[in-house]
Amino acid sequence: MKFKTTVKKGSEVQRAWHLIDLKGQTLGRVCTQIAQLLMGKDKLDFSYHRDDGDYVIAINAAEIQVTGKKATDKIYYHHTAWAGHLKELTFAELLKKDPRKVIEHGVHGMLPKNKLRDRRMTRLKIFVGSEHDYADKLTKK
Repeated sequence: MKFKTTVKKGSEVQRAWHLIDLKGQTLGRVCTQIAQLLMGKDKLDFSYHRDDGDYVIAINAAEIQVTGKKATDKIYYHHTAWAGHLKELTFAELLKKDPRKVIEHGVHGMLPKNKLRDRRMTRLKIFVGSEHDYADKLTKK
């Protein structure tokens, strides 16, 4: 008995649109869900070397939650490339400044570290409130 493996071409990929409401959800749990959708791991013909993932719309980013004392203890670092210019913000400060950065940072860290990561991140659309520009995409299921 002979088995055959078929490989999809890039033009044959069917990308769906998913809406995720972040209101009251835990940061790490929802970032893993988003990362799996962006990679396409929920599809039957998933393969690590292809970019078969879907689009993800995340709304209410300002209302994401963390457990324990992470709101004050979790620190995000950024270096400006100047000597002595290591900037740090706590989770609460970054959430107040730009809630989208918190989600981007979490999902970016959970995607595989390869050439497909930046391409997958472009399919993630994050909105602070509940309004988004992609309502017409969600109706085409």
